[in-house]
Amino acid sequence: MASPLINKSLDFATQIVIFYEECSKSRKDTTIAKQLLRSATSVGANLNEAIYGNSKADFISKLHISLKETSESIYWLTLLKRTDLFDYDYDSILNSAEEIKRMLIASINTAKGNK
Repeated sequence: MASPLINKSLDFATQIVIFYEECSKSRKDTTIAKQLLRSATSVGANLNEAIYGNSKADFISKLHISLKETSESIYWLTLLKRTDLFDYDYDSILNSAEEIKRMLIASINTAKGNK
């Protein structure tokens, strides 16, 4: 079941995986980059779990987890940008994460409103 949110989360995770691989090649692999990899790839994984939730409450819970992982990813990206450890277009990827965050908030509000 493809949706714009799932597609955006997959695109976001793909960008982060590529970013992480570049970090690893540069031998500047950091704990921050690893944390970013974990949180960013978790966004879409939890969205996919939400689709197959056992109940509406389970669906909403998984959306909330995706939102928290998106927020964590934004934190790690902002920290990496501030440290300037890697030369990267952080603004573009941060914009993608912010867009995903807005979409998740709207989805959660819609799901909660459809009682």
